[in-house]
Amino acid sequence: MNNINKPEKATQNRVIQLFCDELGYDYLGDWTDRPNNTNIDEPLLTAYLLEAGFDQTQISKTIHVLRTEADNHSRGLYGNNLVVYNLLRYGVTVKTDAEKNAETVQVINWNEPEKNHFAIAQEVTLKGTNERRPDIVLYVNGIAITVLELKNSRHDVSEGIHQLCSNQKPMFNEWFFSTIQLCLAGNDSAGLQYATTGTPAKYYLTWKEDVQDNSGYKLDKYLKKMCRKERLIELMHDFVLFDSGVKKLPRVHQYFGIKAAQQHVNEHKSGIIWHTQGSGKSIVMVLLAKWILENKPKARVVIITDRSELDGQIKGVFMDAGEKEIYQTSSGRDLITQLSQPTPRLLCSLVHKFGNKKVDNFDQFIKDIEANPSQTVGDVFVFVDECHRTQSGKLHRVMKAMMPQATFIGFTGTPLLKKDKRTSLETFGQYIHTYKYSEAVEDEVVLDLVYEARDIDQKLGSEEKIDAWFDAKTKGLNDWQKDELKKKWGTMQNVLSSRSRMQKVVDDILFDFNVKPRLSSGR
Repeated sequence: MNNINKPEKATQNRVIQLFCDELGYDYLGDWTDRPNNTNIDEPLLTAYLLEAGFDQTQISKTIHVLRTEADNHSRGLYGNNLVVYNLLRYGVTVKTDAEKNAETVQVINWNEPEKNHFAIAQEVTLKGTNERRPDIVLYVNGIAITVLELKNSRHDVSEGIHQLCSNQKPMFNEWFFSTIQLCLAGNDSAGLQYATTGTPAKYYLTWKEDVQDNSGYKLDKYLKKMCRKERLIELMHDFVLFDSGVKKLPRVHQYFGIKAAQQHVNEHKSGIIWHTQGSGKSIVMVLLAKWILENKPKARVVIITDRSELDGQIKGVFMDAGEKEIYQTSSGRDLITQLSQPTPRLLCSLVHKFGNKKVDNFDQFIKDIEANPSQTVGDVFVFVDECHRTQSGKLHRVMKAMMPQATFIGFTGTPLLKKDKRTSLETFGQYIHTYKYSEAVEDEVVLDLVYEARDIDQKLGSEEKIDAWFDAKTKGLNDWQKDELKKKWGTMQNVLSSRSRMQKVVDDILFDFNVKPRLSSGR
């Protein structure tokens, strides 16, 4: 398809047609000259809530709460967006009569996506200190959820991303983004990039799905993937993470890894999530745990690590993500005690605490459990971090003895050696989802390893002196024995592995770090 010279307006009109014809959105019109455009459209929201069965008093109070929280000048964009998100997700509590209990008004129907009202507007003029006009805004029940900036193929998608980022600044239209969950930018040839509010331009992500399908425009393909009603509702409900001042969305591999894990959880099947190092396993853990605890009322989640610093780190990650009630166990017996009660539902523990202060005393610990059995309460799901290191042999016997009915999900980012692969797969079952190093490099999630061949200056000194030294050290040996020694130590392999050669390599590395700016700068 030759779309290089098509004007941006042609792309915009085609995209609007796609949303209306293929995704079932209503077209609200060109809002260039429409006055008072806002992120909470009162007529649209009122119409939805009336149809949902709420009365006018409830609706008026709900809209008042939403507007007040969305435009709270004492908070920044992150704070307002967090509060509004919680109102959208959990409902707005209103009290219409002093003698009646407060009621919750659900602004979005999360359980039945099709019952929400999805609409699209173009050229939405936003008044403010400096006027801006986003190309496309998606509304759900009258609430602005997504902003989309489009470019024709002569312009890089980064230009659209720059517009999205600058529009969120106080000097432009920061207020409008207090309800926004998804920021999109794209063109026909490059496809679609996405992020959420407050995301710097360099952290925008590229959506990839069904990459072998080249039957149409990349932009159209990925808009249909991300913005179909069920997917959009799901992304907002299950995949938005507020992490200690930073709002996040998952990468594509994290999204599909979590989706695959959800299926395993529903079937109570154990397995391994292998996502290469540096690709964000912690976010997968947090989002999966939150989903389990919310969707499985009787579920308990136990996160097992093998180092104290990781144990503390995992607890911190969950607390930063809003899970304040995570319990950090003090011992293996403490974990058993906690699991024998209905709460806490989220726990973390060190695997080595199971050894009763003796890391290798696993057999005795198993005997203690068998002598004093303790039944776990609820459906237990065990997340094992770096599972290739700990989950084989006695360690796994401990886990199974403690939680015989539990579902185990192993997490690792380390390529499994044959032995580790065999024991890990025997312990957990099949792979739930994989994201390999080569994929992460291609997606620019991690940097590729670059090797620089270097020759270490290692010339021999005086050959005569070496021969004299050899003769002195081999006195008493016959000629055959001397020849064998020369064969043994005269090979390049042994020269390269000699202690003196290794010292030269170390010295060369240290020298490089001291003299090369890129290494000595600390960056």
